[in-house]
Amino acid sequence: MKAPIGIYGGTFDPIHYGHLRPCLELCESLKLDHVRFIPAFLPPHRDNPATEVVHRLEMVKKAIDSEASFVLDEREIQRGGPSYMVDTLKSLRQDFADNPLCLLMGMDAFSGIESWSHWQELLDYAHIIVTQRPDTDFHALDLWSDSLNQFYQKYKLQNNNTSAQNIHNSLHGVIQLESVTQLSISATDIRKRLKNRQSIRFLTPEPVIKLIECYNLYQ
Repeated sequence: MKAPIGIYGGTFDPIHYGHLRPCLELCESLKLDHVRFIPAFLPPHRDNPATEVVHRLEMVKKAIDSEASFVLDEREIQRGGPSYMVDTLKSLRQDFADNPLCLLMGMDAFSGIESWSHWQELLDYAHIIVTQRPDTDFHALDLWSDSLNQFYQKYKLQNNNTSAQNIHNSLHGVIQLESVTQLSISATDIRKRLKNRQSIRFLTPEPVIKLIECYNLYQ
């Protein structure tokens, strides 16, 4: 079996270190071959993006260009329409039949996963790796619905293997909680700072900042 591949989708409006750092740590700790950043064309569970898709795509390119383990995947943009992750995973499984796929998401996203299209089918194509956010209790399972808690209990890591060993031994079907460096950065806050003409240095990579300034985005 080939090495696992990380799958990280999002609006990336804009992309920032709160996206990038956890993905790098997961790539190392889970021994992923690489992480694929997949910008959504039209996010089903959020307001429409504040910027044009071409700008969001270019910002992701600039942000990950210097990291060899990060890859830009444009399939949701090329597909158009609402970007349902289950469709994306089906497409990825066709391209990577022998690689375990690891869908990377924060605890807040996992807590709302029941609103996703065909959410219970996600594990038919990938593992789900859930990371801790700074403002979320990592073990607050009592905040989940009964159905989500049952879903987690059914598919969580069951044996004494490490998560890295487990996801290397199966193509899909496991939910694993992983701790990452806590960075309390949000795209919403970055957009607000830009609108108020405040600095966003050290919140997102310099090439992204230069692109934002070049196109006068988020004003």
